[in-house]
Amino acid sequence: MSELRIGVAGAGHFGRFHTLKVAASKRATLSGVYDLSPERAALVAKEAGTQPLSFDALLDASDAVIVAAPAEAHFDLAGQALRAGKHVLVEKPIAATLEEADALAALAIDHNRILQVGHLLRYSAEHKAISERMSRPLYLDCVRIAPFKPRGTDVSVILDLMIHDLDFVLSLVDSPIASVDAVGAPVASEHEDIANARVRFENGCVATITASRISLKTERKMRLFSQEGYMSVDFGARKLMMIGRERGFPIPGTGGGKIEEITWKDHDTLEAEHAAFTASILDGAKVLVDAQAGRRALAAALAVTASMRDSRAVAEASGLIRI
Repeated sequence: MSELRIGVAGAGHFGRFHTLKVAASKRATLSGVYDLSPERAALVAKEAGTQPLSFDALLDASDAVIVAAPAEAHFDLAGQALRAGKHVLVEKPIAATLEEADALAALAIDHNRILQVGHLLRYSAEHKAISERMSRPLYLDCVRIAPFKPRGTDVSVILDLMIHDLDFVLSLVDSPIASVDAVGAPVASEHEDIANARVRFENGCVATITASRISLKTERKMRLFSQEGYMSVDFGARKLMMIGRERGFPIPGTGGGKIEEITWKDHDTLEAEHAAFTASILDGAKVLVDAQAGRRALAAALAVTASMRDSRAVAEASGLIRI
């Protein structure tokens, strides 16, 4: 393949970023933009120097498609693209249901096409800094809170924000989920805007994950415990501190304990994700976040959602929450 033509389906918030990123690529050309809103497609296409197209025309003009439409459209658009023989990068979550995720995975295999899922943090400097220092966590505590924004409220905070940390945790914990206990509530939208989940894995690891999109400030922090040591991460400040035995400066009076404090420099994570997608297509590179990784993250998010609704039903029955 001498020239990789990539089209973008979805011209919303993330679709625009994807479109501009493809337009600037050195290894691909932007073939067009599709959106249910012709006006929005035309606006983004003009900004990126391409053309708005119908979805059928986008498929005809492309070798690969980035699906950045709302989550409920992922299965339909990604499925059509795979059946048409196109490689697909689909935004998270991979689909709305596990059955849809399995169907997309099967289509990718049947048509011998790349199917990559857009869990962006896998390509980040922060993920690299954490994963190369702690590979066997026993406990993780993740907090992700942000002010309210209308964008993303077509799904719950679990599929909007928490799924990032769920995938992050799943990438660090090599074990199936044993149980989930979660609570949450809608406050500013029709779907849950705050949620807390306690996820227990079969190997004994436990993760507590909190997500909110109705806070007054933005904060992302994580604490991790393992036999390798204790780690505290402040993503906003780009700082990591680890107390262990392998890295850093000796701590007097600890019998061999060491402390390491580092900062990391952010890179263009979306560009890294796109580079991985094109490398998989053009060079045969391994897909870092494949359909199975996307399915695992979706399964975790759906398990959190189910547990949260069970907890809500109990609270309603007891009068703790009024319908």
